[in-house]
Amino acid sequence: MTAAQDDKSRAVLWDLDGTLVDSGDYHWRSWRDTMAAEGQPLTYQQFLDSFGQRNDRILTGWLGRDASPSLIARIGDAKEALYREFARSEGLVALPGAEQWVKRLHADGWRQAIASSAPRANVEVMVEAVGIAGYLQALVAAEDVTVGKPDPQVFLTAAARLGVPARRCVVVEDAPAGVEAARAGGMRSIGVSATGNLAADLLVRSLADLPPDAFERLLG
Repeated sequence: MTAAQDDKSRAVLWDLDGTLVDSGDYHWRSWRDTMAAEGQPLTYQQFLDSFGQRNDRILTGWLGRDASPSLIARIGDAKEALYREFARSEGLVALPGAEQWVKRLHADGWRQAIASSAPRANVEVMVEAVGIAGYLQALVAAEDVTVGKPDPQVFLTAAARLGVPARRCVVVEDAPAGVEAARAGGMRSIGVSATGNLAADLLVRSLADLPPDAFERLLG
């Protein structure tokens, strides 16, 4: 890619859970029920504190560093299977403004990817459920990286797959770990938070509240 092409390329890297799709309740219920079956009661605050992280990091925090990789994998797989059961049986809805922005950015020539801490099977279920698969050029999930947010690897991997340099990417996130990862990767960020507790370059309560030139402004 030439320097001129490099300056014109641009991409949006979307977190999925809590940013494009409202599935937090399914995650809470599936973690709660799975951990209860293991004899490990889980509080809602513990769940909130872990949101946006990879399962191996979450379960190491809950079970301790002595928990074996096989135990962590078994519990994580059980949780995700239950999550997908909830998602398929009860449905998923895109958050306000999400579908409209994905379509608008596609029409305006932006490249787009999902950059999620969730397993690929979950990502594919969610993307298909809300009807945005055709507007995305890449899906990066937990299996594609070795470390999760706040490490920037997931965003750097997504940028590489899109062929867009990090400095020309805008990350959209709802979790502090994701905003931290964007900053560590040298990317601008939009935070979506009803509580306003994200240190993003631009913070909104909802994607529907984004100004029309929000993405262009962030890249200057």
